[in-house]
Amino acid sequence: MSCQVTIDGALPRSLGLWRTELRAAAAFFAERSASRVGVPFREVAVVLQRDASSAEVHAAISGVEGPTDVVTQRYDAMPGEEPGVYGELYVNCDQAVRAAPRRKGWSAAKELLLYVAHGMDHLSGADDLTPADGLRMRRRELAWLRRVVVGGRIML
Repeated sequence: MSCQVTIDGALPRSLGLWRTELRAAAAFFAERSASRVGVPFREVAVVLQRDASSAEVHAAISGVEGPTDVVTQRYDAMPGEEPGVYGELYVNCDQAVRAAPRRKGWSAAKELLLYVAHGMDHLSGADDLTPADGLRMRRRELAWLRRVVVGGRIML
């Protein structure tokens, strides 16, 4: 059973990314995360945000001031729901547009997809609290991204 992914919020045209591509990539990252931990991902909402709303969510969920790239919120299954991972990814589109030019050959769309991969990795229980853990996550996420973005094109 594949993860049900919903996309909420405005996807800026300047990213050059279609909602169908974003949804397919998010489902792929959810599948990779699920197989890594052996727990099915059931439903994940990807909420696209600007800086202001990102700052609000970041403060409310993490207790940290200011916008960030992605905030994750995982939920337990409700009574009657299948066991597995349910959650939300709050992804900052403004941050992706700002960060992409700092990486050679990197588009804002690819940066946004990296945030989605990173969020899915967090939903599976991975954390980046230490440099070693962060490096493991980044390697894994970049490997997933290479399977999705080939020659600057989304391949799903």
